[in-house]
Amino acid sequence: MNAINILSKSTMKLPSRVLSLRNASFLGLRYSFNPPCCEEKLTCKSKAILLIFNQNSQFHAYPSRFLGFQRILNNTQRLYCLPSSGFAQPRAVSRPYRVSVEARVASRVRDLSTSVETRVNDKNFERIFVQDGINVKPLVVERIDKDESIVGGDQVPLTEDENNVNNIRVGLEEGKAGISVEIDIEKEAWDLLRGAVVTYCGTPVGTVAANDPADKLPLNYDQVFIRDFLPSALAFLLKGEGEIVKNFLLHTLQLQSWEKTVDCYSPGQGLMPASFKVRTVPLDDNKFEEVLDPDFGESAIGRVAPVDSGLWWIILLRAYGKITGDYALQERVDVQTGIKLILNLCLADGFDMFPSLLVTDGSCMIDRRMGIHGHPLEIQALFYAALRCSREMLTVNDGSKNLVRAINNRLSALSFHIREYYWVDMKKINEIYRYKTEEYSLDAINKFNIYPEQIPSWLMDWIPGEGGYLLGNLQPAHMDFRFFTLGNLWSVVSSLGTPKQNEAILNLIEAKWDDIVGQMPLKICYPAVENEEWRIITGCDPKNTPWSYHNGGSWPTLLWQFTLACIKMGRLELAQKAVSLAEKRLAIDRWPEYYDTRAGKFIGKQSRLYQTWTIAGFLTSRLMLENPEMASLLFWEEDYELLEICVCALSKSGRKKCSRGAAKSQILV
Repeated sequence: MNAINILSKSTMKLPSRVLSLRNASFLGLRYSFNPPCCEEKLTCKSKAILLIFNQNSQFHAYPSRFLGFQRILNNTQRLYCLPSSGFAQPRAVSRPYRVSVEARVASRVRDLSTSVETRVNDKNFERIFVQDGINVKPLVVERIDKDESIVGGDQVPLTEDENNVNNIRVGLEEGKAGISVEIDIEKEAWDLLRGAVVTYCGTPVGTVAANDPADKLPLNYDQVFIRDFLPSALAFLLKGEGEIVKNFLLHTLQLQSWEKTVDCYSPGQGLMPASFKVRTVPLDDNKFEEVLDPDFGESAIGRVAPVDSGLWWIILLRAYGKITGDYALQERVDVQTGIKLILNLCLADGFDMFPSLLVTDGSCMIDRRMGIHGHPLEIQALFYAALRCSREMLTVNDGSKNLVRAINNRLSALSFHIREYYWVDMKKINEIYRYKTEEYSLDAINKFNIYPEQIPSWLMDWIPGEGGYLLGNLQPAHMDFRFFTLGNLWSVVSSLGTPKQNEAILNLIEAKWDDIVGQMPLKICYPAVENEEWRIITGCDPKNTPWSYHNGGSWPTLLWQFTLACIKMGRLELAQKAVSLAEKRLAIDRWPEYYDTRAGKFIGKQSRLYQTWTIAGFLTSRLMLENPEMASLLFWEEDYELLEICVCALSKSGRKKCSRGAAKSQILV
């Protein structure tokens, strides 16, 4: 049939929510967003496109297996009018969008008839004819009764090609239930995330760590953690809701200047709190006042200072400006001062011989004793990212030029140090295996006096031929060969590793998928420490038993960082595979904090349920996959200028001999 004939008593309505059009292919679909919406029509320049309606004449998008859609359309709206609430907006704006669709139908479908037959309630069925797109006059539905009496036109016998189209339709309908479940999961996640929002004096300022109504002893899980809020903040920013993030940044900045004392000793002025809580303080005349009560580590288990809090704060500040376009916030005098205080604390001179940041055990996401004291990779990767953020955001003037110079020097030295000495692959392990020890020379190869016997037996068979990773820690006579996921992912995101190393890290994760991802992404570290090693390293910590919590547990919140790294390296299929794996269980398991066992099979024995950064990590991953261009604002490409900066070149001392020149050719690969 050459014309569109669809008889319908009701007006067809398009859904008000679109789950994902980014990178989707509706049999080869391309699209673009342009304002405004309501006076423009949804156009489709294809020879044929399949539409399937239910009895209420609603439009449905079916699984990516056939149509490439990642989201489903489940609410309805007036035809050709798509309100802004239905889309993930790239900026914090509120305006409608027009959807322009150009469909390139697959060659097998391109020459087929445009009739699609569907049965309804075993009594009748509707045949939908769509040709030359949706930019048409009022649609007419041809209804054909079961006894083949025809209303509105002659019956057209189905050809072999038309039967093939029907087979596609059947497959779409079979996947409909799964897509509905997918939408229910996302809606539940957003409801839970919004339910975790904390307000201060009537304005949103963050999200609690966990919001389980059945938990009668929340400990500090009812507080707002800087580290935990990152995925929540990104989810809101990618959704076009920047107010809560701006409030969070400013209120935590105010807390930075508060007096911090532990046993009569005050840490550095630039220290950011690990968390804060909104408390109600009684005043006179039965009045109350809300106050922010920060925790700088003086109440934390082990009394460990949160070194990573300030680094995360700087990273979030940059992300806020990049996504919203509100760069005025980072240019404020108080914000500039806050950045400088954090950097002064990190760049302070000390006794250390290395450009990496020296910290105690438990000073980052792994906040319990796990043998990461010294120079853990996680801190170095976040430190490097924060330095790159600061260099972008600092206003250069007479008061800041020395600090900017110090940032450049540290960035150059740190990138070389990590790339050269932390990297391990098959070739490097074989080199360490043949190390000579007790070398006393400027030309020493084994600079850290590493004993080959330190190489663990599991590593020999585990390391793949085509992959590699960055060590967990490096100190004199000590290499921690465990794979720490967060540090390696942020090395990719921030370009702390070379392009070749970044690619190899993802190759290793893919090759060792069962070990690092298993049944729930992703392992916080691999492998777990066990037996006598567990007793010595953790101090017999009952929470960090083997393959639990920080000792080889699986943390779904790492999903968004893995997704971001995959987007940067063009490995979207890995991220989509991990997200699909997580969404099968997270809602059913009530959004746990972490999972136990080697494969991540069981919910963690002490895992909090309805953990906010689990929820937000899942949502952020979905939003980034839907909008990779927006996600690209959150990572860094290689900075080749850093390769030309070398502190050694500034010195005329004959004792200094730098190996940067010899290694530069490898870094540029």
